[in-house]
Amino acid sequence: MVIIKIKTESFRRTGTSLDNETKQSKDRFAAYREYTSGITREQIEKDLQSDTNRLKALYKEALGDVRDPKTGQEIGVLEKFNRIVGALSSRMNPTRRLVFGVALVGFFVSLVGTGLFFTLLLPTSFLAMTALLLVELLEKLDVKREINLAKEIQISLLPSPFIKIDSIELCSFANTAHEVGGDYVDVIDTEKGSYYIIADVSGKGLSAALYMVRLQALVHLLIKNIEPSPKQLFLELNDFIKSYRTDKTFITACVAFFPKDGDHFVYARAGHNPPILYNHETDSTSRLQAPGFALGMTRTQRLKLFLKEVEVPFKKGDSILFYTDGLNEARNSKGEEFGMERAQSLMDIYGSLEAETIVRKYQNSLEQFIGDMPTVDDITFSCVKKMDNPEKPTENAVILEESNTKE
Repeated sequence: MVIIKIKTESFRRTGTSLDNETKQSKDRFAAYREYTSGITREQIEKDLQSDTNRLKALYKEALGDVRDPKTGQEIGVLEKFNRIVGALSSRMNPTRRLVFGVALVGFFVSLVGTGLFFTLLLPTSFLAMTALLLVELLEKLDVKREINLAKEIQISLLPSPFIKIDSIELCSFANTAHEVGGDYVDVIDTEKGSYYIIADVSGKGLSAALYMVRLQALVHLLIKNIEPSPKQLFLELNDFIKSYRTDKTFITACVAFFPKDGDHFVYARAGHNPPILYNHETDSTSRLQAPGFALGMTRTQRLKLFLKEVEVPFKKGDSILFYTDGLNEARNSKGEEFGMERAQSLMDIYGSLEAETIVRKYQNSLEQFIGDMPTVDDITFSCVKKMDNPEKPTENAVILEESNTKE
């Protein structure tokens, strides 16, 4: 039996009604409200900080080494200006680059000349720059729309954040640093038991997200066809990654297999952060260290010798936290990391609670720690709990028929 828990608040938030279009057509302030929607002090500060950081990054990238390699002195203002203009124009297609250059020259020429021609040159250059800006903005909006669609597709491929399978409950949290991310988390139920997979693809953004989708498809295919052990799954994945000699991507990952009606799970770690296990009987926590290279970093034969598979007792009341490095490496405004010690101390305090409560405690603690600081890496973590009373009905839960990977 598989239970997926759905919060009733989501239904209340998404409930909509038909808009009265006739009333909207007579509303003289509708356009104003639409234009000013979302404009708050907090949002303005956030956007300004984001845009400032982006401009700083462009400025540093454009200038590069500001020291002249021949004289060792700092380059002049004119050279810096040329590099910045060159960095901007290199991002345009040839036609826009031509318009940009002509408009820029026309703007400066209009400032030093006199007469009707020079008088008309200034507004003409301004209009050309404005038209160029609008075209670039429209193109950016189109790209943004495509990326948002990619994010929706990526989210749809991830499992429900609240899952119950037999005597195990699982809750997950995921947050991407960019529009799409490279963290991968999955739960696959089979006749013999359930697989939990968490992975972190090197890099960020769209390239990492595309690789993550490819990884997910391969994981589902392997589990459906051969139902491998965690170690076998890693070896098969490593073969696939290393088959592309020009592929420099590597993946850190953890896989845990929870057998049906078992008081243990089988676990392997490929260079990933060690999970934190809470033992209900001793009321203590420990980090599950297991040797293993990240996938894609070495040959499969060498990985086979080094990678170890561990059987871990997992009894009623026990819980375990899996996470990517975005959790422990999250930084606050002082540059301090959230850290492994803080992550483990939270399991010391809350490890006996339900999986959903534990994840919520981690989320709240992380939000308070980083404050208004933007996240620079994807953050993903999950808690798996061995329930004391698995037969107890769950509030706001939808019971689904068991979905096995075998047909």
